[in-house]
Amino acid sequence: MYKNNSVLRRLGFAFGLLAASTLTAAAEKQKPNFLLIVADDLGYSDLGAFGGEIETPTLDALADEGIRMTNFHTAPTCSPTRSMLLSGADSHQAGIGNMAELLTEEQRGKPGYEGHLNNLVATLPEVLRDNGYSTSIAGKWHLGRTEELSPAARGFDHSWVLVQGGASHFDDGRAIIGVDPKAIYLENGKQVEAPDGFYSSDFYADKTIEYIDAAGDKPFFTFLAFTAPHWPLQAPESYLKKYEGRYDEGYEAIRQQRLEKMKEMGLVGHSLSANVPFDELPSWDELTNEQRQIEARKMEVYAAMVDSMDDNIGRVMRHLETTDELDNTVVLFISDNGADGNSPEVLPRNEIWISEEYDNSLENMGRPDSYIWYGPQWGQVSATPWPMWKAYPSQGGLLVPAIFSIPGETSESRINHEFFHVMDVMPTFLELAGIELPQSPYNGRDIFEVQGVSMLEGLQGRAREERVVGWELLGRAAVRKGDWKIRLLEPPHGPGQWELFNLADDPSETKDLAQEKPKKLKDMLDEWENYVTHNGVFPANPADMRKVGYSFKTCLYGKCVE
Repeated sequence: MYKNNSVLRRLGFAFGLLAASTLTAAAEKQKPNFLLIVADDLGYSDLGAFGGEIETPTLDALADEGIRMTNFHTAPTCSPTRSMLLSGADSHQAGIGNMAELLTEEQRGKPGYEGHLNNLVATLPEVLRDNGYSTSIAGKWHLGRTEELSPAARGFDHSWVLVQGGASHFDDGRAIIGVDPKAIYLENGKQVEAPDGFYSSDFYADKTIEYIDAAGDKPFFTFLAFTAPHWPLQAPESYLKKYEGRYDEGYEAIRQQRLEKMKEMGLVGHSLSANVPFDELPSWDELTNEQRQIEARKMEVYAAMVDSMDDNIGRVMRHLETTDELDNTVVLFISDNGADGNSPEVLPRNEIWISEEYDNSLENMGRPDSYIWYGPQWGQVSATPWPMWKAYPSQGGLLVPAIFSIPGETSESRINHEFFHVMDVMPTFLELAGIELPQSPYNGRDIFEVQGVSMLEGLQGRAREERVVGWELLGRAAVRKGDWKIRLLEPPHGPGQWELFNLADDPSETKDLAQEKPKKLKDMLDEWENYVTHNGVFPANPADMRKVGYSFKTCLYGKCVE
């Protein structure tokens, strides 16, 4: 763990010194650095700072001196989130209206459905680089596969990335989908191989440190984009041993422990219960002893990956401290979406490939030649207390752990419950750097305006205008306006029609008010239509998603929700 200096020591600039969006003269002389850290498929309650039992001392220390944001929203899956994170625009404008791997025939060729980060948005690194910053990324890209679509073409001075959505975490170079078996890595746009001894979290932290040093006298923006803890679940041997036996208590016990800790911390209300929607799946007591061993081991491997990631964040933080950069570095940590409780049945083409090529015996789980997911019940534990997980626009798929540490910030509360969205990151960073939002035309091309809103007022406790935000992906959809939310999920995961929730009274989406409040439902449906029109949305439907290989089954040991 890096040395946890007091907040007062970090005085590069302060919220209290901000006048509107203008930095003080002192801050202008030394623009802040930015370290953006994104975990891949990390659940809401996994970190110690968010109630979890996994050892994450670095992120816990960052939370102690920074601000925990309990109401930070992303897209339901990774590449749409990343497109909004780097552009401040909706994913349907930025080119990721659907994940490239799952585009339907109706969506292909439509504007906003290019399957890569398009040129209709200016990117955060592009704008920062144009204003004197050194920019870099190490880790997952998933926003374009070629050199012309790589980070090198979108504003990053230095880059070493995995272009696909995931891959082996070790040096064997295998990707995660049978039809695309080779991991593709690009360094500054050129294809390279993972070096011998590669482990994803270790290597990406090494590169991040290298790129920070390469900035020289320039302020830097560096994006540390972990692929942990995305499946396949794999971790170094020392971390695997650390968690042996920790999860023998099972799903329900761990979930309740986390929820009670979250209540003690003030992250959620004391009357809140966890929403666990899939009763069809077997409980811990219904599993055989062998099944319990397997399930416990899966979660041990997952915890080991998160622990390793935290240790590597600690290495980067210590490097910032020893190079006297920490006191002038803004650090934001988030996950790219909710926990991934999907089961292999979601991508049926993977099942045969996995069973033929990998050793997933109990003794081998977590090692380089294994390929496991931790499944729906542990996914629901990671999402505690919210329902469902990645790929769903339920709270469990959209709400993520978020920690923001700003040098010298003067927020009265270390826990913030204001609504924030991943599109808000770009305008927030630019405001802290004293840089105006990009306007069209930008660098000779027409661009969409930034839809995100700076988080600074909300972090200071000042009232912000009520906003409307929408989501659409994989045939599922949601709209949020103030405390109200509508949500559309296909059977059996939902009723196949719009549901209405009041999140102020019912934050975990347990009571559908659509029948009780038809006028409010109509108002929200009008907002949905506005969202579709404004962002050029071409909604998918379950039948089309099945045609491109996406299944809507959720299974565990032969019991399925389908």
